Amino acid sequence: MPDELETIWDAVRRELRRDVADFSFHIWLDPLEPVACEQGTLYVRAPEHIRSWVRDRYATLLVGACRRAGIAGVELVDEAWAGAGAVTAREPRDRAEGDGLNPKYTFEQFVIGDGNRLAHAAALAVAELPAQAWNPLFIHGPPGLGKTHLLHAIGNYVSRYGHGLRVRYATVEAFTSEFVQAVRGRNTDVFRERFRDVDVLLLDDVQFLADKVRTKEELFHTFNALYESGRQLVITSDRSPVDLEAFEARLQERFECGLVAELSPPTAGVRHAILRKRVRQDGLDDIPDETLEAVARLVGASVRVLEGALIRVVAYASLVDKPPTPELAMEVLGRLYRRGNSERPSSVRRIQEATAEEFGISADALLARDRTPKVAFARQVAMYLARELTDQGLPALGREFGGRNHSTVLHAWKRVSELVDKPGEKRETVDSIRRRLERETADDRAR
Repeated sequence: MPDELETIWDAVRRELRRDVADFSFHIWLDPLEPVACEQGTLYVRAPEHIRSWVRDRYATLLVGACRRAGIAGVELVDEAWAGAGAVTAREPRDRAEGDGLNPKYTFEQFVIGDGNRLAHAAALAVAELPAQAWNPLFIHGPPGLGKTHLLHAIGNYVSRYGHGLRVRYATVEAFTSEFVQAVRGRNTDVFRERFRDVDVLLLDDVQFLADKVRTKEELFHTFNALYESGRQLVITSDRSPVDLEAFEARLQERFECGLVAELSPPTAGVRHAILRKRVRQDGLDDIPDETLEAVARLVGASVRVLEGALIRVVAYASLVDKPPTPELAMEVLGRLYRRGNSERPSSVRRIQEATAEEFGISADALLARDRTPKVAFARQVAMYLARELTDQGLPALGREFGGRNHSTVLHAWKRVSELVDKPGEKRETVDSIRRRLERETADDRAR
């Protein structure tokens, strides 16, 4: 590799390492190899088995890394490439002079559940009727639950159906950076025109302005200019307006003067639906639905972490040339995402006893062939909790419940999972048993 090309590639790799987790870099980006740099474009060879995945998932990151390394563009090429005419991996052409939107984030791709239903409905209403439904719309929740997705979905909807309305999406980091550059260059008028001469402003992660006094002042005036002229603002944060303690009351009040919508972590059923949609989008038809269920059950932190876990399983299966089974998913993810044994009930038997006590029946009835509705449902709840709170597989759990088939345990888990995803008496019953078991575990640790 020529010294100049090697220097360029080293700079690009450094930028990529800042953007992705070490595991993702090792699996998807480390195998890439630069082959030429001509007229401001870096040509990168990608092995066949990862080329489409890199093109679909990492093209924008590659473009950004190259630009920060001083290269205008990048193209992915195959092993036989010998000149121009490569498969492109260029960043999609910006619309509306750089609205900052990712076209992959749409309302159609957003999976709705109890934890995000209000935020989704509000975002769609804002997209359909900017500045007439909710203004401002303030969406908050922990990282990785879909705040950024909803912002882009609003922007993409307005860009497509808004009859020429101007949209701009920006992270607070980008807003701050552009403002600082404008101040240094003494061209703040250009900055203000860029962010105030729009019909819809989408501002992501406002909490990062906490210690930036001048930028908060600028945001305050930008907010007023847009709001008073009847323009739409949508703002996201990892906490509610009242919890943004480093912000002045006047900004907090403005954030609260429209609709505040919270996102909460997805339930197991929603996580499963998210993974099903993800594999359809990526054409991963060889992943069994049972594997997706296993990933959804193990990983509950955020949508971003959930999708990362799926990538980890797919990558590992490809590397070791094994089918992506539920057992392989447990092997890959178990130690990373599984709750520690100290937080788990001591045995399936104790789960059976606690469930029986809740339903007013004997624990032995759960193991018998009694099919009366009360006992049958109690048995399903116990099976569900045993699968959620122990490390035992389906066949082992079946044996613990009177020698039943593993498919019986899976059916029980699915049925109760659907019930606990909805408010009601049955969910409260399951939660009551779970809390009792957790208290017992905490007491045991305290002794």
